[in-house]
Amino acid sequence: MERESTFIGQSFAFMDSVERASRAAALNRPVLVIGERGTGKELIAERLHRLSQRWSGPLITMNCAALPETLIEAELFGHEAGAFTGATKVRQGRFEEADGGTLFLDELATLSMGAQERLLRATEYGEVTRIGSSRPIRVDVRIVAATNEHLPGLVEKGRFRADLLDRLSFEVVTLPPLRAREGDVPVLSDHFGRRMAAELGWPYWPGFSPAAAAQLAEHDWPGNVRELRNVVERAVYRWDDPESPIDAIHFDPFESPWRPKSAPVAVVPSEPTQITAGPMSNDPVPAPVVEIECDDFRAACLGHEKLLLEAALRRCRFNQRATAVALKLTYDQLRHALRRHDLLDRAG
Repeated sequence: MERESTFIGQSFAFMDSVERASRAAALNRPVLVIGERGTGKELIAERLHRLSQRWSGPLITMNCAALPETLIEAELFGHEAGAFTGATKVRQGRFEEADGGTLFLDELATLSMGAQERLLRATEYGEVTRIGSSRPIRVDVRIVAATNEHLPGLVEKGRFRADLLDRLSFEVVTLPPLRAREGDVPVLSDHFGRRMAAELGWPYWPGFSPAAAAQLAEHDWPGNVRELRNVVERAVYRWDDPESPIDAIHFDPFESPWRPKSAPVAVVPSEPTQITAGPMSNDPVPAPVVEIECDDFRAACLGHEKLLLEAALRRCRFNQRATAVALKLTYDQLRHALRRHDLLDRAG
């Protein structure tokens, strides 16, 4: 593998996951790679490709979270000229580009349900259909997918297709976080430190002082190996004496007495009795805005949308057409929203 793609580690937990990936590489079956951010999911995907019979074929990577939902299907499956606004010419999708090789889908859990359905057909039957075309195209692609989510839990919540999970989970390689890799922090720190010292032109590698090494070993590393690499390389380049061991570690690069204060997120309280939703509402004026923390924007928006729907349904005595008028939605739009939140049975 390339220098940047080298596996570094000696712990049993880490070596066990690498061995599992190596054994699965030779089989022409899909593999799921699960792990926290910065644990090396991309490296495992590359290993699965390089050790397979497809090593001479293309390795195509797609980050499912990097594209808006409206473009994901076009990116995966391609499109014909004129299929939608802006589609001026025929474009191959990632499946066609990966024909004869491996397609690595990162952040798999962010795929929409529509894209999941088409992905299931592509993996099940080995054929894709470009958007705007009715002619399926045969492809020979091995799927390797990665996520930091617990997919069975998403299936229970209705956010991921159970049949797609069954199809992709022939083998699941779960990467341990760095805090669980006993003895690997000193090995990784030394590796990244030596490489940075060589890049800076130091005559030799002085290592870390006992105090600095202890700080590195005791840190929890929420960002795992990616965070460790940044911390070590930052410590090396900020150290002014290349002939003495590095004795200063800066875990937070944003730490400064002059850093700006974060603006709080302000939302309306979530009590249903304080929600107004449309011209038919006779509810009291909402309570004053309060400041709360929000660490999941999508979940917060979905939760607020469900509260609005429930409140409007109660005011309209669960009459769907009256509720649609109150919320300034079409009847079909309201039905789609109710189905998304499992409210259809309450709005009979």
